[in-house]
Amino acid sequence: MILVFGGTTEGRSAAEVLEEAGSLYYYSTKMGEQELTLHHGVRIDGAMDAEAMKAFCCNQQIRLIVDAAHPFASMLHQTIGKVASDMRIPVIRYDRIYPQRDPDITWIDDYLEVPTDIHTLLATTGVQSISKLKWLEELGVKVIYRILRRESSLLMAYEQGATDEQLCYFEDGLLPKADAILLKESGLSGGFVEKVEAAREKGMRIIVLKRPSYGTYKANGAYKEVNGPYGLRRMVEKLLPEFYPLHSGLTTGTCATAAAIAATIRLTKGETPAEVPVLLPDGETITVPVGFADRYAYCIKEAGDDPDVTDGIEVRAHIEQSEQFEIIGGEGVGRFTLPGFDYPVGEAAINKGPREMMRQNIKENVRITISVPQGTEIAKRTFNPRLGIEGGISIIGVSGIVKPFSEEAFIDSIRKCMTVAKASGAERVVINSGGKSEHFVKALYPTLPQQAFVEYGNYIGETLKIANELNINTVTLGVMLGKAVKLAEGHLDTHSRKATMDKAFIQQILEESGISIDISDMTLARELWERIAENSRAAFAHTVIRHCYEHCAPLLPNGELTVLLIDDNGKIYEV
Repeated sequence: MILVFGGTTEGRSAAEVLEEAGSLYYYSTKMGEQELTLHHGVRIDGAMDAEAMKAFCCNQQIRLIVDAAHPFASMLHQTIGKVASDMRIPVIRYDRIYPQRDPDITWIDDYLEVPTDIHTLLATTGVQSISKLKWLEELGVKVIYRILRRESSLLMAYEQGATDEQLCYFEDGLLPKADAILLKESGLSGGFVEKVEAAREKGMRIIVLKRPSYGTYKANGAYKEVNGPYGLRRMVEKLLPEFYPLHSGLTTGTCATAAAIAATIRLTKGETPAEVPVLLPDGETITVPVGFADRYAYCIKEAGDDPDVTDGIEVRAHIEQSEQFEIIGGEGVGRFTLPGFDYPVGEAAINKGPREMMRQNIKENVRITISVPQGTEIAKRTFNPRLGIEGGISIIGVSGIVKPFSEEAFIDSIRKCMTVAKASGAERVVINSGGKSEHFVKALYPTLPQQAFVEYGNYIGETLKIANELNINTVTLGVMLGKAVKLAEGHLDTHSRKATMDKAFIQQILEESGISIDISDMTLARELWERIAENSRAAFAHTVIRHCYEHCAPLLPNGELTVLLIDDNGKIYEV
């Protein structure tokens, strides 16, 4: 059983990650004020001291703790550390992502270090810090406290001696006039960057209280730190394998990046670590096991429970000093033989995502040669030959992580997400194929909660059927062209195993749209955006949407369906 300490953005994210398992867990908050819908989690509210925490862990047979509490909840972190150490329970600290410390900012370790050569200070460090700043008032510094406008916060402020004239509220948005501002190092999810920018626009001196260290419980040998959802899931899979029925894996892009990082570390530092940190496209960092041979470093591809023919292969990286950053495909890495990909014909089939990952992780000017000794043979069992990629496998991956593919499990997870979306009370549910399309469509619905956005993967038909079963009456379907041309033909499951691009059907759609172009040499549907004249794209998009709607609308007989077609640059077409 897992116990999560939340009440934060990270706590909400942790709950979303654990919900994917369909297993029971507990979610604890101190105040009980966070709005959160749990499908498999049991919520408990109220502070726990060490004895209460021990009793709970014992009674509920807790075997893993996820500490996703606020970084400045020092007392709670210490209590968790002590209880976990005493009871030998592993702890995952779900921390935030922090930008590098700007030297132009004044950094302090304690409230007593706030500079006194200021006239007016705006303190945004929370209602509990009022008593810690009273000494400044005694020295003649005017302190304004920015707090949440809620009854509990106001009572605490008054109890610590704050007056109405000293209080302002986060909900009001605008920063009051002050010489300096005191912030906490709250990380990206705490809006730290935005707060600093707003203060700079006002010409304020910026003083930041550093986040506390977690040294108190890092001494616990089972302490592990993550800073994002993928890292959390993988760490839970490692420490409590039975919690998830299916385990995640790594993309070939992540493996190539890890191998390249390892090879670079050996080249520049002479070190050969057993694992390396890899920065993923979403900004979080995970650790990946690596190995070393005479002239290269390697990473073993791990597919988890995804039925992937590349599982267990060795992805190698050889590094040389260079005058510029270069990525080259070696043995077993395919090459593009047809146009339509991110890179020209003849280039190694290392996609844009992995290339950008390597560039973000490796700052030195080096030449990276990626090779996969088994790649040539394995590629024959993939779709690469049909796509015009010859000589080996592709190095791919958008997120860096492979979530396990199981039709039943995936559809069940969609059902859970749709149930949560309905429970959120949102006036509309927006279904998308993945993170990219969701990012674009979110701009159209800025007031919808995160729970209202659900990924369907390839299971468009099943997702709409679930929406109908749950009486979700207003649904927006966001789809990009690769899946849209399959859906328009009537394929409600767009996975490549069940549906491939039909050029004859696409030609029919083009004719219906009054467009005459040659697509005989086309390899990917998204090439159409470049081949169709700009003034004809809307007509083509409307035809595709109409066909998609005809197949999808009957699955939502009692509801309103909106179909959006999204191009690669994020432009959205709607009928």
